Amino acid sequence: MTETFLDVPVDVITTEAALEAASAAISGGAPLLVVAVNPEKVIKAEHDPDLRSFIAQAGLRIPDGVGLIIASRLRGGRLRERVTGIDLFLALCERAAAHGWRIYLLGARREVVEDAAKELQHRFPRITIAGLRDGYFAPDEAQSVADEVAAARTDLLFVALGSPLQENFLRRSGERTGARVLMGVGGSFDVLAGRVPRAPQAMRSVGLEWLYRLYREPWRIRRMAALPVFLLRTVRHRS
Repeated sequence: MTETFLDVPVDVITTEAALEAASAAISGGAPLLVVAVNPEKVIKAEHDPDLRSFIAQAGLRIPDGVGLIIASRLRGGRLRERVTGIDLFLALCERAAAHGWRIYLLGARREVVEDAAKELQHRFPRITIAGLRDGYFAPDEAQSVADEVAAARTDLLFVALGSPLQENFLRRSGERTGARVLMGVGGSFDVLAGRVPRAPQAMRSVGLEWLYRLYREPWRIRRMAALPVFLLRTVRHRS
């Protein structure tokens, strides 16, 4: 089941259901592209047909943004659980460690992705990190990077290039990687590597992680200002 926000589809799904979808893809189903959708991405997609098409064609569009939950409730929708990109990323890594799936980390600075890999190894000692690579490569190198991922026999590919670079890479080169599950994870490597702190659990549990990020990074105020506009327009739009 999906809900649509300004013509952008978002799946009504739980974290557990998302994990099961990934398991099915790795067990022989069709490759699964996972996209984390939040209000900012919805607004961007209005003016970026490539991004809008990319989201629409993804196998799983997770509701990563409390604004989506609020908008859904205001218009009588069914979204109730926020499935954040970083939490699904970590849950997939935990499951990968339990089942012997091979993961590949692509993106961020070299020292960041290396520290992120070390932290994953610490949290999940049985995890198999098939490979890692920083995100500093030219557009004409994307195909060779995809070949590196394929050569590593990757099951799950996590791409932390930021938006829209990670979407562009996955759209143009994702299939070439041969990965069974592909997911853009934004700044998750920086969080995992300890470069960027997450909000306390108490704030995350009540949907106030955005407020903590604004406190830590005041420059985000312009981006956050899009939220009330998103809420007003989506409630009126009701698509």
